[in-house]
Amino acid sequence: MFLFLKKIGFTLYRIWFYILVALPILLMFPFLVLFCLSERTYPQFFWIARNIWANCILYGMGCVPVIKREQPFVKGESYMLVANHTSMLDIMLMLKISKNPFVFIGKKELVKIPIFGFFYKRVCIMVDRECSKSRTGVYRRAQKRLDQGLSICIFPEGGVPEEHIVLDQFKEGAFKMAVAHSIPIVPITFFDNKKRFSFSFYSGGPGKIRALVHRFIPTAHIEDHKRSQLKEDTRKVILEALEKDAKAYKEKTA
Repeated sequence: MFLFLKKIGFTLYRIWFYILVALPILLMFPFLVLFCLSERTYPQFFWIARNIWANCILYGMGCVPVIKREQPFVKGESYMLVANHTSMLDIMLMLKISKNPFVFIGKKELVKIPIFGFFYKRVCIMVDRECSKSRTGVYRRAQKRLDQGLSICIFPEGGVPEEHIVLDQFKEGAFKMAVAHSIPIVPITFFDNKKRFSFSFYSGGPGKIRALVHRFIPTAHIEDHKRSQLKEDTRKVILEALEKDAKAYKEKTA
């Protein structure tokens, strides 16, 4: 009986998440449409997404952001934001991390999500990872957004890994782009999103969602042939933070 009630609770928690995703969009639909019609008004769209949409979802789910920073962002500067990818909450938490407007680069399949997909295809840079032409087009569109003073956000694992994997191997796209445009890499570790709202249906629950913004990694003087090392150095920063946190948790609960 207890297991049955627990499954009902998890199901309601999932349903509540999708309500929170859709409701603010529906309520603000005219403004969102207006601000996504032109790239010049994207900062206004970003402000609504960050300060209203993301807050409604995170606080509505009882997932309170706790963000620590080893280095602050500089207003007006462009960055390459990279983080581990474990949950749909990653998008909302990433929005809370940066006041500097940024554009997500993500898989084209998300366009299929009702309501969300309508705006996703208008304000994000979509990529078909199986198509070389699509991947090439991403660099051109990213350059245009960087020229507008925006930052770029990529989850370099290339998708959400299986839940037993702490951190999957990174793809090179984010690092190739950062080196080409001489923008700093900002490694970010999400500690709790998998626990709060993983892709396993019967799981999750309210609580803190912690994020650590690590010191930035400059790319201005990195040569193209050293991109692989940059990729591994960035992954190491995030992986070590995850392992250190897991160890501290085990010692605390032992």
